[in-house]
Amino acid sequence: MSLTRNLAAVSVVIPCYRCAHTIERAMASLAAQTLRPAEVILVDDASGDDTREVLKKISQQFDKAWIKLVFLDKNVGAGSARNAGWAQASQPYVAFLDADDAWHFRKIEIQYNYMVAMPDVVLCGHGFRMLKQGVLPCWDVAPCDAFTVNKWDMLMSNRFVTPSAMIKRDVKHRFIEQQRYMEDHMLWLRVVCSGERVVKLPVALAAIYKDSFGVTGLSSHILLMERSDLGNYRRLYRDGCINAAQFVILVTYSLLKYVRRLIIYAGYLRWKK
Repeated sequence: MSLTRNLAAVSVVIPCYRCAHTIERAMASLAAQTLRPAEVILVDDASGDDTREVLKKISQQFDKAWIKLVFLDKNVGAGSARNAGWAQASQPYVAFLDADDAWHFRKIEIQYNYMVAMPDVVLCGHGFRMLKQGVLPCWDVAPCDAFTVNKWDMLMSNRFVTPSAMIKRDVKHRFIEQQRYMEDHMLWLRVVCSGERVVKLPVALAAIYKDSFGVTGLSSHILLMERSDLGNYRRLYRDGCINAAQFVILVTYSLLKYVRRLIIYAGYLRWKK
């Protein structure tokens, strides 16, 4: 497939782990963009199945210059796989998409144009919709004003999902290597705590095809997510981003949220029976 439209100066990084049954949907949402990203970087995280062959076939459907393939020899998790793709990015902006999710067809157009118009913004996120399998991300979007996400906004909760994030390529922070849970929240926290401007566009431009916790995939490991959440706060305290009193408050709040998740998950299990 040839690229005939103008391209946005964006590198899209997609970590792939045993994603042969979903990656085509993700790629279709990229191909349908009203403003296409300049390059797509597919990172196979040592899937060990037919994912690599599927990625090779997909790459042959587009111009060779548009898709980069990165094959990892060891499974390192989504965060480290994103870092590997990030290292190969050639564009000034990097956007992240998970292999089992998709984007609204105006995502790049809206978010990239905003970031170009606001060069002081280092990290930008947006809203999302939960969709059932087989439903395409197609809905009306209206113009909206972004709002600033400050340090405490982000400390209290993760303000946007990974497939909504667009970040400047040369920001000094990266996903923490080998961190497999809450690694996206940690990156956003490091960026905002370093004093960089972070914003959110209050419009849904991503489609998520799994629940945020407690049902499928990595997010079903609620205890491991909680440990990582607490680990993030410990790291911020150690780095001097928060003081001792703030650390205690945040840990208490995180534990309360954890109990709430357990209650919701227990209710889901009872409903499934």
